[in-house]
Amino acid sequence: MEKHHIVDKVLPGSIAEELEIEPGDELLTINGNTVTDIFDYRYLCNEEFLTVVIRKADGEEWELEIEKEFEEDLGMEFVRDLMDDYRSCRNNCIFCFIDQMPPGMRDTLYFKDDDSRLSFIQGNYVTLTNMSDEDIERIIRYHLSPINISFHTTNPKLRCEMLHNRFAGDALKKVDRLVEAGIELKGQIVLCKGINDGEELERSIQDLSRYLPQLGSVSVVPVGLTKFREGLAPLQPFTKEDAKEVLACIHKWQKLLYKEYGTHFIHAGDEWYLLAEEELPQAESYDGYLQLENGVGMIRLFCEEVEEELDRRAGDDREHTVSIATGVLAAPFMKQAAEKICSRYPKMKVHVYTIENRFFGSRITVAGLLTGQDLIEQLKDQELGGALLLSENVLRSDEDVFLDDITLPQLENALQIRTVIVESCGKDFVEAVLLEKQGGHNGKQKYEVNTI
Repeated sequence: MEKHHIVDKVLPGSIAEELEIEPGDELLTINGNTVTDIFDYRYLCNEEFLTVVIRKADGEEWELEIEKEFEEDLGMEFVRDLMDDYRSCRNNCIFCFIDQMPPGMRDTLYFKDDDSRLSFIQGNYVTLTNMSDEDIERIIRYHLSPINISFHTTNPKLRCEMLHNRFAGDALKKVDRLVEAGIELKGQIVLCKGINDGEELERSIQDLSRYLPQLGSVSVVPVGLTKFREGLAPLQPFTKEDAKEVLACIHKWQKLLYKEYGTHFIHAGDEWYLLAEEELPQAESYDGYLQLENGVGMIRLFCEEVEEELDRRAGDDREHTVSIATGVLAAPFMKQAAEKICSRYPKMKVHVYTIENRFFGSRITVAGLLTGQDLIEQLKDQELGGALLLSENVLRSDEDVFLDDITLPQLENALQIRTVIVESCGKDFVEAVLLEKQGGHNGKQKYEVNTI
């Protein structure tokens, strides 16, 4: 099937803009090579001298000779971000979150991807079961790094059982090829009680540590269990004592590996510490926060950034009231941050509301899986002040829609409140609470805060 690589966006100030490439134009070849997908495009564009053939909307073909810096981007984005179709997952994992979604939601929420190209571009984790020998060879030839891998276990037989894929054990052999070629890797383990914990977790950590330094870090996170598990594997939630055992195992290996390699390597998601009621590790234990996307160290980093920002401020007498709505996991730390802000700005009021996830079930505690209906139901009779702060992760990417298809304007209308969408770091969280920034997309104020 012929692929058409249609330009969707041309970045301001880019080479593509200078050459008058426009949205709707089609990329045909680079240095005489047809482009299969984003891997080919990124690799072929690295050269300093390029001949790029573009077909304009009127059918005219332009041959463009380009001289640029090595690895300098051309500044084009395409209608299909992979320049190819997404590869769906071939596994039937016993812990898959998508299998735990209720019926009747939008189709995109039921799509399972397992695409190595998304690992390189967006940081998605792949199981390797969908990767052909050709894919491995292209990663090695193009030296694409990092590749993020969902290991779950290094026991081949158990991995086949957990992923319900008879090739899942053999797929681990592909890691050896990537490591031998010097490809940088990151890993994750989704832990399921009584299945890949205990001795199996010990085995996995020991086996994976042999891939240091190419495998730079591995996160261990608890399986997420929604209330929609009818007909699925009977997984059980972890208890406080279970969490303590997991942390004891991880801490033991951290000490051993740090002594030998100077890195802690294996990291526990923040949820384990909250469940075990243990203090979060200090910043140096996170090796530069390599696993933030998996909820590892996110709370510690957020708290430190808030304190650093407040240390730079003298405070004043400004007076207004705002509210923050977040999940069960983050709520205690949001309250601590709010108290510190109010101690520096004593006339301010900040209400922090803990939103229980009734849509997916109370075992789901992260802010990023909150729905519009839960927010409306639990905030409708609360004092919200002049603005409601929400994490950007509660919305679909670049859209004002929650997971349950309630829109942000619908929430604002139901609660009669102006929303402030927040993303990224503690500094911007402080600025958001203080309402110091204006503007943002779609008329809303937009700030940055970690989603925890």
